[in-house]
Amino acid sequence: MAMTDRIRIETDPRGIARLMLARPERHNALDAAAMDALTAAARRLGADPAVRVVILQAEGPTFCAGADLGWMQAQIAADAPARAAEARRLADMLGALDALPKPLIGKVQGNAFGGGIGMMAVCDCVVAAATARFALTETRLGLIPATIGPYVVARMGGGAARRVFFSGRPFDAAEAQALGLVARVVPPAALEEAALAEAEAYLATAPGAVADAKALVAALARPVTPEMIEHSIAALVARWEDAEAQAGIAAFFARRPASWNAG
Repeated sequence: MAMTDRIRIETDPRGIARLMLARPERHNALDAAAMDALTAAARRLGADPAVRVVILQAEGPTFCAGADLGWMQAQIAADAPARAAEARRLADMLGALDALPKPLIGKVQGNAFGGGIGMMAVCDCVVAAATARFALTETRLGLIPATIGPYVVARMGGGAARRVFFSGRPFDAAEAQALGLVARVVPPAALEEAALAEAEAYLATAPGAVADAKALVAALARPVTPEMIEHSIAALVARWEDAEAQAGIAAFFARRPASWNAG
């Protein structure tokens, strides 16, 4: 078992690895340390010949609440280059998970927002509890889901993404399945069995063939290119600089409605 104060990794003798978000007291929110730990873990698991398949899961009732509030506050005080560097940190984490040459199964036991949806989008298969809820709430703050955008749109397709990418509204597991973000929706009590069944199927496959087949899908599908990543980072930095975003974030931390909130 490998462990930091942000993640845990456990691998069973068969080669099924568990990559676990391990900050349930913070709803597994993503800060710089968590992103770096996940990036390093993806690279380590990808290079480990003993690992056949990875299950991405989380401790506690929440899968991932998105950005850590402390990390968000640091972005408020940062300049444009620092904001770009942090956006690139998130992009690197998602890229490392997306490029993992092993099957990546998402086991989503609870709510996922923002970056949590980004992590789901880079999984090869996501199994979610029927009680889980999801949202891309960035526009409520005057921001945009930019850095996760290339992966979310690649997973959902542009038409489906239009339904949830900029409305900020929550949606349930059934709609997440209809959008293509989730493959299977099961009762919470059946989640472990369902995720394990997806993982165990790979124990009968040739590891090299699986890696090559995954790479082939990435080549045949619309790829997430470096140009897309750079565009998403620039778009996010520009939005951070906008007065609308500054007002929205200030309202969020002051626990009051933003000026545009008519709900």
